[in-house]
Amino acid sequence: MKILVVGSGGREHCLVWKIFQSSLVDKIYCAPGNGGTFKIAENINIQADDIDSLLEFALKENIDLTVVGPEVPLVLGIVDRFEQKGLKIFGPKKDLALLEGSKIYSKEVMLKYGVPTADFETFTESDEAKQYVLRKGLPLVIKADGLAAGKGVILCDTKEEAFQAIDSIIIDKQFGDAGGKIIIEDLIEGEEVSVLIFTDGKTILPLVSSQDHKRAFDGDKGPNTGGMGAYAPAPLVNKESFNQIIKEAFKPLIEGLSQEGKVYKGILYGGLMIKNNQPYVLEYNVRFGDPETQAILPKFKSDLVRIMLDTINGDLENTAIEWDNRFCISVVLASGGYPGSYEKNKQIFGLEQIKKIKDVFVFHAGTKALSQSESEDNKIVTTGGRVLTVVSLGTNIKEAQEKVYQAIKVITFDKMFYRKDIGYRALQQVNL
Repeated sequence: MKILVVGSGGREHCLVWKIFQSSLVDKIYCAPGNGGTFKIAENINIQADDIDSLLEFALKENIDLTVVGPEVPLVLGIVDRFEQKGLKIFGPKKDLALLEGSKIYSKEVMLKYGVPTADFETFTESDEAKQYVLRKGLPLVIKADGLAAGKGVILCDTKEEAFQAIDSIIIDKQFGDAGGKIIIEDLIEGEEVSVLIFTDGKTILPLVSSQDHKRAFDGDKGPNTGGMGAYAPAPLVNKESFNQIIKEAFKPLIEGLSQEGKVYKGILYGGLMIKNNQPYVLEYNVRFGDPETQAILPKFKSDLVRIMLDTINGDLENTAIEWDNRFCISVVLASGGYPGSYEKNKQIFGLEQIKKIKDVFVFHAGTKALSQSESEDNKIVTTGGRVLTVVSLGTNIKEAQEKVYQAIKVITFDKMFYRKDIGYRALQQVNL
C-alpha cells in the first residue's frame, strides 16, 4: 500500500513511524513532513490545508490510504473531497469535524445527547457577555468558537480578566474569524484526562488514557501551549472509571449521531475533567492529539493501518488492540520564547547519539533537514515553537520519567527549554 500522511508535527512523525511498522505498507509520503519524517517517508512540499494539491497528488500517485493529522484540513472538508474521488481517507467528514471546528456546535451536541459537560451560554456581543459574567459570577472559562490552534481558551478568575478576554476575542479579533462568537462556561475544577477512541460509527474501540501538560512552565505555571508533554496511561483512570468515561462521554454521542444518519468514522478525542469521580467533557477533537499520540502509540503493538482500514470499512466490531503494558512518557523540547515569539534555524545536536538509547524515541515537530540525504552528519535545524518530543518506555512511571530526562541531556540547541516535571501528577496519583 501507498500511504499519505498529512501534517508536519510531532504527531505526524509518530504516525509515520507507527505506519512504517505495518506489513501492509510499501511506501509512505508525508505532506509537508519535517526533519524527522524524511528518514522513513518521502516529504512532499504541500501544506496540510492545500486540499486541492493534496487531492491532485493522491490521485496522481494512486494513494491507497490518506491519514490526516491536524484538524484544519478535516474542518475544511478534505475527507468529503477525497471520498468523492473514490479515495480511502481516515477521518470524519466536514459536518462532523465541526465537533472540533465549532465549540458552540460541540456543546450543543453534548447537551442534545445528554453528555455531561459544564453549563454554558454563547454570545456575539461584548456587552451582553459582560452582563452574563456579572450575573453568573467567577471563575469562568471563555472560549473562541472556532479553531485557534489550541490558544482560544481563557480561564478567568476575576472580572477584569473576563472582560479583557471578551474584548480581546470579540472586539480586538485576537483569533480572527474564530472569535466571531464566544462561549462562556462554568469552570469545573478537577483532574484533566484525555481519552481517544477509534469508531466506525457503530463500534467504539478505545485507546489507553493519557494526560497532557498544557502550561509552559513547571508546576503548571505560565501560558497555555499546544502541550509540553504527556504520559499514558493516566493512573487517575482505573478500569471502572474508564468504562464510565466510554459509557457517558462517547456512547451517547456516537449513538445519537448514528440515529440521525450521521456516521462518525475516525479518531475521536475527548478532553475530560474528572470531578468527584464524575467525568465532564471539556471538548471533543476529531483527530489524534499532540503530544498525547507520542505517549500512546509507542505502547500500541497492533497494526495501525489495519485498524484504520477497519474503521473506514465499518469493520471494527471484531477488532482488538494489543498493548505494551509499560508506562510511556513524552516531553516536548521547545524554542525559547514559546508559546510567544521565538527564533528559528538553530542547529540541533545529539540526535544521532540518542538513537543508541533503548526504549527512547525522538519525534520531530518544528524541524527541517538542510539536505534530505541519509548521511549521519545531516544538519537538522529548528523551524517551530515545539521542536522535538522525546519519549521513553519504562516498567513504571518513575523509571520512564528518569529515562526520558536522562535522554534529553544528550540533545541541545540554542535557547532550548522544556518542563522538568512531566509526569509529576502521575507520581502523585500512584502515591495516594
